[in-house]
Amino acid sequence: MGTTRNMRNTRLTVIGGGFAGLTAAITAAEAGAKVTLHESHHTLGGRARTAEGPYRTNEGPHALYNGGPHWAWLKQRDLIGPLAPLPPLEGSRLRLHHQGRLRRTPPLAMLRLLRRKAEQAPVDADFMTWATGEVGEEGARAAAHYIAVATFHHDPGSLSARFVHERLRRATKLPPEAHYPRGGWGSVIDRMAALAWNLGVRVETLSRVDDPAALTAEGPVVVATALPAARHLLRDESLQWAGARTTLVDLALRSRKGDPFAISDLDRTGWVERFTTQDRSLAPAGQELVQAQIPLSPEESKADGSARLDHLMDLGFPHWRDRLVWRRDALAAGRTGAVDLPGTTWRDRPAIDRGDGVYLAGDQVAAPGLLSEVSFNSALEAVTLALAPARLDLKSA
Repeated sequence: MGTTRNMRNTRLTVIGGGFAGLTAAITAAEAGAKVTLHESHHTLGGRARTAEGPYRTNEGPHALYNGGPHWAWLKQRDLIGPLAPLPPLEGSRLRLHHQGRLRRTPPLAMLRLLRRKAEQAPVDADFMTWATGEVGEEGARAAAHYIAVATFHHDPGSLSARFVHERLRRATKLPPEAHYPRGGWGSVIDRMAALAWNLGVRVETLSRVDDPAALTAEGPVVVATALPAARHLLRDESLQWAGARTTLVDLALRSRKGDPFAISDLDRTGWVERFTTQDRSLAPAGQELVQAQIPLSPEESKADGSARLDHLMDLGFPHWRDRLVWRRDALAAGRTGAVDLPGTTWRDRPAIDRGDGVYLAGDQVAAPGLLSEVSFNSALEAVTLALAPARLDLKSA
């Protein structure tokens, strides 16, 4: 308790009010630091915002995986809140687009691949080459395309075998790791923001920080923004890492019995999910909210992704055009997390400690995990490093 009181002399600034920034702010405030958080938008949440209005959409399909450390951290602080029930496995109606048609079961070779442990997949080889050697080309390609749900990448087979296979095993685990906070991710963000306020975090919205020289004026700084924004803010062109481009589509349809819960495209890449299957609060009564992500190659446009989505809808959602109430198509570029090429791991991404009291947090920096877990893990590490000098001073005092 004495250490916490003395830590009040330590000031920490957080730039960015998304999941990473709020995690950093809460962690530092719990340690006793005096925290100020700057968010350039008028609301907190970043890519974890949930839209207001009749359709409670997120920026692409969202799920909260319970296999990572962030789950225990959020649960311990009662931040997860009510969860929407997962569809029963026997009735979930997951459909797989394979060899031009929808089917209920994946290729047997893909299932055989799941028996391989994550550590068996090499870092230096691409996933397609390694998996083909293990189970043949058909199973390898189906597995590579399936894991686009957790990579948002148009060609997961070209990525590091270890990177892809770790995610494949987690995304296909039974019982599923994916869970859905009722009301969307925004409900988690609201609880995190309330906790930060109760801990004394000073939150300044509509507060854009543009001067890197002023960052460390009052103490260490955690830059918890997207990597391109951090690169601009810190004037550091080395802050680069591979990402993905994805067409994001939100659809509201009039309800109809028999619609699938989700469609995974195993012939190319793409994921379509009916989120109101588990959470009716996301759309008005009598309507379904469908969200999709269609990864794009460098040569493809947003419209190309929309056309591919329309084809999947034609296969899985009969008469969907006649039932369409609302639609929104968007392009996400560099906003879907890091992907690791052959020969690289998360340790090779931009380092958290940038020197001179500046630390990075976000989903494209040097921290392990799946999707939002990277933001969480990097935020904890950034705060640990930022407050370490103050802790050493307290020990020596």
